[in-house]
Amino acid sequence: MDTQNQLPPPALAGLTEIAPLTSPIIISDLHLAPTKPKTIMAFVRFMKTIAPRYPELVILGDLFDYWIGDDAHPEAQPVIALLKLHAATGRRVIVMPGNRDVMLGAAFARAAGAELIRDPIVADICGRKTLLAHGDQWCLRDVAYQKFRALTHDSRWQAMMLMKSVEERLAIAKQARAQSESEKGEKSMADMDVVESAVAEAVKAAGVDLVIHGHTHKPAAHMQNGYERWVIPDWELDGPDGTAKSGAITFLEGARPQIQMF
Repeated sequence: MDTQNQLPPPALAGLTEIAPLTSPIIISDLHLAPTKPKTIMAFVRFMKTIAPRYPELVILGDLFDYWIGDDAHPEAQPVIALLKLHAATGRRVIVMPGNRDVMLGAAFARAAGAELIRDPIVADICGRKTLLAHGDQWCLRDVAYQKFRALTHDSRWQAMMLMKSVEERLAIAKQARAQSESEKGEKSMADMDVVESAVAEAVKAAGVDLVIHGHTHKPAAHMQNGYERWVIPDWELDGPDGTAKSGAITFLEGARPQIQMF
């Protein structure tokens, strides 16, 4: 892939509008990494057996466990090749950066044959306007995280980071990850969940009655006053407790979402 140093920072690279979706399958929070071989194999099986049933594959953030620039992840080439092959069949691949892979950029999108989209974005799904997001922007109880999120989503900060060497970026990422894991133990589940009033404001501003997001790892359908909020299942097949989970959101007739676990 081209180095991101020659391209716009990821925060400026994503699309703000996309063509309508007819029957998408939506996934998020796979956190793919070399240390998660079972999850990677589950994704390979998914790309070969499940994703081809749908004309659009939508990934709403955290496809990768971390991403420090499009020029820094040769280990991700097999995943990128799978996405490229999928797109070569005429199907659409649509990717939104998450909090772990916020540095996904234009070079990645080109290599994967994907449409890189901004967070959040309004999409027409089966004729129904839907707000798609990673979801972390609504976790407002976690004030420290929101400050960190604002920094990592800033185009100037991203441009500065991409000027550093891969080794420097990796060291910074490891330090940030260690700090995040340390602080996570001090936070309640409520602290790390979305604030419903913030979602309601975003829904109203977007003029929609359906929002789909990931990030919280709490797959469920929430029926609110005037809108629905659907949370995408996360993937984890390499956990220490031996449990395995993966899933997606797909659509029934009438643009009705459903959660599918597989």
